[in-house]
Order: sequence, then structure tokens, then C-alpha cells
Amino acid sequence: MGRDAETALEGLSPTSPHRSAMLHTLGAAHLLRDDLDTADHYFALAIDEATSAGTLPFLPLLLTERGMIATAREAWTEVDSFVRDAQAILMDRQFDEYWTSALPYAWCSGVVARRGDALHARDFATRAARLRPLLTYALPVVSVQALVELARAYLALADHGGATAVLEQANAILRHRPDLGTLPAQVADLQSKLEVLKVELAGASALTTAEFRLLPLLSTHLTLAEIGDRLFVSRATVKSQTNSVYRKLGVPTRSEAISRLQQAGLAPGS
Repeated sequence: MGRDAETALEGLSPTSPHRSAMLHTLGAAHLLRDDLDTADHYFALAIDEATSAGTLPFLPLLLTERGMIATAREAWTEVDSFVRDAQAILMDRQFDEYWTSALPYAWCSGVVARRGDALHARDFATRAARLRPLLTYALPVVSVQALVELARAYLALADHGGATAVLEQANAILRHRPDLGTLPAQVADLQSKLEVLKVELAGASALTTAEFRLLPLLSTHLTLAEIGDRLFVSRATVKSQTNSVYRKLGVPTRSEAISRLQQAGLAPGS
């Protein structure tokens, strides 16, 4: 990955808007090898390039990468600065649908949760959770990073069901992309902590990726069969997923599920 990024950089013009993405990839390659100093160097260069190119949606991701390194170093003043800068870009929510926002929201959730601000931590976690369907093995590094940070946030919030669900998603990605440096060990470490806790899966945060894809359609007039047509699955599959959603939300009907999702900020328009 690092060699490919270096080759790409050599072929890009000095003004190319893609330079920040390649510098991020170089930083990620070193981060996966636990080479924090070199990774931080490339992430800093990527921030400069993204700022110059005006690629605003990419900046919170880069700030988060540097913030995660600062967290590992226990450089708390730097952590505060990176959180503040990332939030300043994300605060108007114009980038809430971008896959690049999943990791910043997940990381910010964990940071503020550990400070005792559960209200804002849950808000950030909810925004990250909405993007879970976009976190796949097609973008394995950032996807697993986001899921790991979201699991840490859920653990800080004592939401063990949510942590279990996102780690299951991370493990599914790792089955397709097992060679992701330090990330498998991070997932395994969090999984071990959860196994010790021995808690039951429950709550909106525990929904699977497939169930999250179902949520926007539950609040429509569509029947289960029509929802199945939209999602290219059978009616039986939709029924099974719907029942699972009801069980995790602790409700018996579709209308009550919609109401509960709205309360959790996971329904359209929430």
C-alpha cells in the first residue's frame, strides 16, 4: 500500500487534489506498522495539501488520524486541539453522509465519553453509526479504524451491545482483509474485554449492517415484500431482520420501532 502511494505521488502534479489522499495512504501504511512518528509526519503533510486544495470533507479524517496518534502518546493538549478542529468542520453536519466522517465521529465520541460528556458522546456515536453501512472491506483500513473507535466509545458509554455489534462488523471485514497491520490485534483486544463482561446484545446501537440498511424503509408505507424488492432480498429475509430490529429495540410493532428510532436519532429526519 505504501509503495503504491509513493508511485502515485510521483505521477501526480504538485497541484493535484489527490495528493492529500496519497499522503494519507502513506501515513496509514506506517500507522499499521506502528511507526507513529512517520505516520504523523505524512498525516501532517496531507492536512497541508488538503487545506491548499480545498478538500474540506477529507480534513476531519486527517485531523482524527493525528488525534489518534496524540492519544496513543497521551499528548492531551494536542488531542484537545485535534478534536476542536475536527468538530469545527463537522458541526454544521454538511458532511454527515460522507464515509470520511465515520472515523472522526467515532473517535470524537470516545474522547468526549471518557471526559464524562455522555450526551455529546452519544450524539457523535449515533452519527458514526448511521455510516456503518458504508464501512466495508472495499475501504478496509479506515472502516476497521472507525469500528474500533466506535467500539471504544460504546465501551466508555457502557453500551456493551453496541460494542459487540461493531466488533462483529470489524471481524467480518478482517475475514476479507486479514493483513491490516496492528488493527486485528486491536479488534481482538476489545473482543477479549467484551467476552469478560459477558453482556447481552441490546439496544439500537446493536443493530447489524443489514438492519441499518432496513431502517430508512421502515418509516415508509412500503410493505415487507416491497422493502425486499428495494433491497434485493426476499420478504422472509426482511421479516427476519425486522423482527430482529424489534427485539433489539424492545418494541412489538413497526410504529413503535419508528418512534424508538426517532428518539435514538436513527430515523430519517431525526
